[in-house]
Amino acid sequence: MTDIVLKYGSISVPCHLPGAQRLQMKEIAQPLLATELVSEALNHPIATPPLAEIVKPGEDVVIVTSDITRYSASEVYLPLVVDELNRCGIVDAKISIVIALGIHRPQTDEEHRKILGSLYGRIAVYDHDCDDPTQLVDLGMTDGGIPVQINRRVMAADRVIVTGTIGFHYFAGFGGGRKGLVPGVASRQTCMASHFAVFNPPEIGGKHPSAVTGMLNGNPVHRNLLQAAQRVEPDFILNTVLGPNKEIVAVFCGELEQAHLAGCDLVRALYSAPLAAAADLAIISCGGEPKDINFIQAQKALDYGCRAVKEGGTIIFLAACRDGFGYPTFFDWFRYQDLAEFETALRADYQINGQTAHAVLARSRRFRILLISEFSSEQTAAMGMKKTADLQTALKQVKPTLPTDYSTVIIPDGGTILPVITPPTAT
Repeated sequence: MTDIVLKYGSISVPCHLPGAQRLQMKEIAQPLLATELVSEALNHPIATPPLAEIVKPGEDVVIVTSDITRYSASEVYLPLVVDELNRCGIVDAKISIVIALGIHRPQTDEEHRKILGSLYGRIAVYDHDCDDPTQLVDLGMTDGGIPVQINRRVMAADRVIVTGTIGFHYFAGFGGGRKGLVPGVASRQTCMASHFAVFNPPEIGGKHPSAVTGMLNGNPVHRNLLQAAQRVEPDFILNTVLGPNKEIVAVFCGELEQAHLAGCDLVRALYSAPLAAAADLAIISCGGEPKDINFIQAQKALDYGCRAVKEGGTIIFLAACRDGFGYPTFFDWFRYQDLAEFETALRADYQINGQTAHAVLARSRRFRILLISEFSSEQTAAMGMKKTADLQTALKQVKPTLPTDYSTVIIPDGGTILPVITPPTAT
């Protein structure tokens, strides 16, 4: 077995383990260039007319796009969307871009430059602020009882185009689509209320069984997000599906729900990785930046990857997290080390990042996790993991604890791959 390259932040780490199974995306024929894929999708949208039949000259158009933590190839597709709007009679001054921060931090000028590509300095760009009431418009309540407050600039536009990328999400089922609006450009209150459905009613306790990775049907979080996002009545979406090197492998345009569902079907087909049996050891890389830019992003790879490991098994997890935890109060939640007490505190004062911290601690209780990151030993231990310096040190530490004939899986792109245990059928 040749070396497998594992990405760690902005660098690469070689991994050589004979006999290990590598989990990766399925190959896809790629007859078109990225720009051609975008143009083809723009010209043939799903369940909507093309933009030329939607927008009218002189209208104000807002394009919503993801922040730096969710790479979507925006620097490729945004210029093409703006070119199309120009052809439709929409001048640059009538176009603005809103960064869907959700509850994330504002972007730097350099991050705006990376997101907008050649449009930087040409098209006005604004960061969403979930906590500024002057920037929010109240759209009432959904049928499910979710209060909906959305970015005022978005709601004031004549036309709204939502962009982003589709991948697995650890409790909303899939990212992309409706998430560009909720939580992307929603108030903090809307974000929290829509995500709280991750929990069962108090009399049952625990998390809803359908609020999991890759599940949309019956997923209460997905239902809440979609109902809230539909209140905005966006005119058009563009969602990419990316390959392991962040290249565009497919683009889906059209109606908010239907175009998103089509993209989810492709992600499920490409990134579900069958595994005959759970392994004793998994080596998981998030896939490098931005998937391991902070721990809130990185932990998604841990959530997916642990499905490949036997209960009580061992995980070596590479996640640089140069931006720290990703939210100021995230680490504070680890003051709760008892999971039942943790859940009670979350139900009393639900915070999305608290729920993420709870999920991290729950996984740390189920598996032995060695974390390679920029966090201190004390921070790592509070999350239930053990800090280790590098991959070779981690392997030396775990090998004496493994069975003689231990099995290993390597997941180089843990932020996108979903292991699925599929025992061989009897013949």
